[in-house]
Amino acid sequence: MARVRLFFSDIAVEITGYYDAFVVFFPKLLIAFIILFVAWLIGRLLRRFTNSKLKSQMDDPLLAEFLATMTRSVIIIIGLLIAFKTIGFGGITASILAGAGITAFIIGFALRDIGENFLAGIIMAFKRPFRVGDFVETGLTKGTVLALNLRDTQLKTPDGKDVYVPNANIIKNPLINYTIDGFLQFDFMVTLPAGIDRQIAMQAIKNEVETVAGVLKRRRRAEAFITAIVPGRVDIKVSYWVDTFKTRDTSEKIRSDVILRVEKLLESFSLP
Repeated sequence: MARVRLFFSDIAVEITGYYDAFVVFFPKLLIAFIILFVAWLIGRLLRRFTNSKLKSQMDDPLLAEFLATMTRSVIIIIGLLIAFKTIGFGGITASILAGAGITAFIIGFALRDIGENFLAGIIMAFKRPFRVGDFVETGLTKGTVLALNLRDTQLKTPDGKDVYVPNANIIKNPLINYTIDGFLQFDFMVTLPAGIDRQIAMQAIKNEVETVAGVLKRRRRAEAFITAIVPGRVDIKVSYWVDTFKTRDTSEKIRSDVILRVEKLLESFSLP
């Protein structure tokens, strides 16, 4: 009987010790959560403020957005370190800061993909190979740039899909920016009917293409070139330019209008 009492007495002592430790630790834990919340709130507000200020003073909204996001991340990391110290993990925080080289190596090895994409995002933010609204191609993905994030770049494909391409993939692979200067070239092939003057037909095609709204007429004019001559037909390559900064219509609509105009012109050549 005495052993049973001693057993339950030891359990009561252990429970009391855990309770006392929890009572001491709980306020610190609560303060740490409050610090994290305040850091998140300050980071969010500072991001909005920094974003609006940078966009009003910079010509590149993509870089402004990226720097504002980095500012928020720094504030949250600082809040996280303060929360650790408040809980009593100051030794861990000091070890992280003191052994930054070893820690960076370990974290970099474990999270190398995240770190690689983050560094690639910083490089692109300052190098600025594209801007918001540019139409780009990287790898097998084509789309309009919507945002540059810390880890990935958001593209909107022509069929309406949102694709998040890792920043490191963009750095490693060739990047084609179709609209960085605003000018975009299109071309297509047509076949001239037999028995018509080629020079007259080619000039008529160029004139007809330039009548379409959105096609450049002076700075970069439409062109028509013979690409092949075979018995019974002549193949012509037609090319034209669009200023994506000034036109209201999409490049797809302009291309469709141009092809329809040329098709009607060729049909008129074929009429007796």
